[in-house]
Amino acid sequence: RGSTLLRVQDAKWQTKVMTMSQKPITISIIAPMYGVENYIVEYAESVFSQSYPHIEFIFVNDGTKDRSVELLEELIERKYAHLKPQIKIINKENGGLPAARRTGLDHATGDYIYHNDSDDWISEGSIEKIVRKIKETDADIIYFNYVKEYPTRSSIKREREYRADQQRDYVRNMYNHHSFGTLCNKCVRRSIYKENEIYSPKYGYAEDCFVSTQLVGYSSSLAYLDENIYHYRKGNPNALTGQQRRKRKREYALNFLALYEKYRDVPVEKNPVAVIFDDILIQAGWYSIFYRLDLFKEYSWLAAAVRKAKMRMGTDVWLLSQLITKIYCLFK
Repeated sequence: RGSTLLRVQDAKWQTKVMTMSQKPITISIIAPMYGVENYIVEYAESVFSQSYPHIEFIFVNDGTKDRSVELLEELIERKYAHLKPQIKIINKENGGLPAARRTGLDHATGDYIYHNDSDDWISEGSIEKIVRKIKETDADIIYFNYVKEYPTRSSIKREREYRADQQRDYVRNMYNHHSFGTLCNKCVRRSIYKENEIYSPKYGYAEDCFVSTQLVGYSSSLAYLDENIYHYRKGNPNALTGQQRRKRKREYALNFLALYEKYRDVPVEKNPVAVIFDDILIQAGWYSIFYRLDLFKEYSWLAAAVRKAKMRMGTDVWLLSQLITKIYCLFK
């Protein structure tokens, strides 16, 4: 009788495991909207027409003043009414891209999160390819290539391939622009967001790299999908890349100094971004000198921290510039 009970319990457990393994993987695509009335229909068509059926579509209206929402709703009614149960349109006051992405996350229920910009588009069959890679690897993060789309040409941006356990290398290379810090070329397990406090930056410039370094740092495994999934439109006058160079450098430095402050007291073994601490400090010091940003006045501790930071090859700041920064800080 006891052995029969064990066999019944074992059969129930196997059935449960099989049911869990057969449960479809769901993907939440999050797309903020602001000033994209010229692009929203093309973007929405690209995601609504995906062959993979288990997608949650989340559009965050970040207080746009144009017809973006109206055009999206018209498209849904005209062509994609059958997807209404899977579509969420969330309205909020304008708060910038990081806040809009966070709002989308708060409403997401999928197993994986994929952030898009609603003035771009994704390739046909992309989500099915991503899900296939998830099933093959069970990786926390699937990352892939993307395509820069200029008015008259396209440029494929192929990502480096990392081993499943090379998170630290990926984090360093993202920060130093040897790999892509974008969120649009990463599909991330939602539990990483839920189980860790993923900070959002104050400023919009490089906000994706700010978040990506944390996500990769907290992940347990990576998997590279050698496919051109995402199409990034260049030339949108509302894009952040149109800002002045000095302002962008300041925002970049301020964002990552804030990231440093968030994690500087976290033990290295639990710290997702400790590997870039020295790079953050020296770069902020160099930007302050070269672009006259006065960061040493804003951060009284910065000069002392730069003096302790290690110089390294392979960063965005040349070794000679690193040395100049270190010498400069000796007199601060």
